[in-house]
Amino acid sequence: MAGVLVFAGGIVSSVSDLAPTKTFASGETVTVPIDPAEKPAVYVASDTAINYQCQISGGPGQAKLIKTTGSETVTNGSTVWEQILVINAPAKGDYQLTCANQEEASVSYGVGRQLSTAASGIAGGVAALFLIPGAGLLVGIVGTVVVLVRRSGSRKRLAVGG
Repeated sequence: MAGVLVFAGGIVSSVSDLAPTKTFASGETVTVPIDPAEKPAVYVASDTAINYQCQISGGPGQAKLIKTTGSETVTNGSTVWEQILVINAPAKGDYQLTCANQEEASVSYGVGRQLSTAASGIAGGVAALFLIPGAGLLVGIVGTVVVLVRRSGSRKRLAVGG
């Protein structure tokens, strides 16, 4: 049971950690703290397909925005975020990010973590799902063997002394 709870908790926390924590509207420039170790990414939430253009500047070095391949989404509440860019920053610092689109649509942009970083949380959850029950089973087997060996030794001593 504990393994299942840790597994579920690992998945939920991994997904919620990915969702954008800093959101902004089209054309708005925001300052975002970027730490390359956290593998930052840019997300978009829109009801329709849009053409977007994003720029990043500032920080201690020139950061680059790299398009992601495929369609990777994360749902937070009722908002579906699609990962569109990966932020490749050379160093930790505050960067200015602007994203804009030409279409008249309800669009929100956000900065979160790459979906690939969820793998560690999910892997930890899967490990807990199997290792916690496995450890319990191992303790039970070892305990049974110890009891059987002690009983056998006790019976032998009684038979010899008796």
